[in-house]
Amino acid sequence: MKNWKLAAGLLLSVALPGSAMATDLEVTHWWTSGGEAAAVAELAKAFDADGQDHWVDGAIAGGGGTARPIMISRITGGDPMGATQFNHGQQAKELVEAGLMLDLTDVAEANHWKDVIYPPSLLDSCTLDGKIYCAPVNIHSPEWLWLSNKAYEKAGIPVPKDWNEFVASAPALEAAGIIPLALGNQPWQSNLAFGAITVAVGGLDLWKKINVSKDMDAAAGPDMAKVFEAAANARKLAAKSTVQDWNQATNLVITGQAGGQIMGDWAQGEFAVANQVAGKDYTCLPGLGLNEYLSTGGDAFYFPKLKDADKEAAQKRLAALLVSPEVQVAFNLKKGSLPIRGDVNLDAANDCMKKGLKILASGNLVPSGDMVWSADVQKQAEDLMVEFWKTDMAPADAQAKWVEILKTGL
Repeated sequence: MKNWKLAAGLLLSVALPGSAMATDLEVTHWWTSGGEAAAVAELAKAFDADGQDHWVDGAIAGGGGTARPIMISRITGGDPMGATQFNHGQQAKELVEAGLMLDLTDVAEANHWKDVIYPPSLLDSCTLDGKIYCAPVNIHSPEWLWLSNKAYEKAGIPVPKDWNEFVASAPALEAAGIIPLALGNQPWQSNLAFGAITVAVGGLDLWKKINVSKDMDAAAGPDMAKVFEAAANARKLAAKSTVQDWNQATNLVITGQAGGQIMGDWAQGEFAVANQVAGKDYTCLPGLGLNEYLSTGGDAFYFPKLKDADKEAAQKRLAALLVSPEVQVAFNLKKGSLPIRGDVNLDAANDCMKKGLKILASGNLVPSGDMVWSADVQKQAEDLMVEFWKTDMAPADAQAKWVEILKTGL
């Protein structure tokens, strides 16, 4: 009887998440806002569920710009984590080329990733010499305008239907003591806003000419000049927005202190945490209401090579889990992002997510900036946008500097 109880006790210890028998795997990421934390909790819960593995959370505050250098330094410095977040694109390319990342091809083939992951560019962006090195988890499109219905009710005017109406509404908002455009001081936010205005004002064809075809005449041309003029007008609307983090800017919209915010669909997570309802408390306009499309940005997990065979097995289990239908649904409903597979049930999606799913199904997609420009070009462009949005730099001067930056990436 004693032996039976001992055996039962041993079995129980194996089944407990985080127990001494479970394989710990540190996972680093930059998801620290309320909505993001709720989404990450779904991943951790799923990974810990059977007691075989344990998610050790390695959240790094400050966003990707702060987190990525830390992650890369640890990997190249011989202190790798078990898994780490990067955006789709070229952010981990040099690490893969250096042989520091785990080959996930066997996991991808066993789970038929090439058949279920859409669009294919998500896998293509982390495929090198025919081998797959990432597990995509979502599609995030940054070009959305989020509007506070409460702010417009206070101002006594209708909620805008597109970017042009939003700009026209600014005087009424300011008269009611409301900041027209919420914008945080994290460097990437001004760059994101500029990218969204580029497509909204300049159009998809212009964006593709410059970013896909690398047409520098178009970049220096009159259509792009109109985009810089529009961005200069937008920075006036954001002049009284003094918050730092993106989710603080989103909170200005949630509380009706600001009329709108240009931000990615991850803002939905913050609205959800605040118990706000899409279409009732806030309005979302993909493509700023002028050019509805999605750029196929988002997040993927990479797995640095480890010397521990048990941990490598845990890495591959986590990779498979991240792409599984159940986890895709649970995570993306909390995150506000779209799933990377089209065979999952999203009946619970809110109005804004349904808009995104409709655009995704239409195929009106473009690659993200991470997929078309090197990290160096993107960083230079981001630095320029910070200077442009925070100073009175003339639009023509900014455009000229921007073109020179793009030329370094040709």
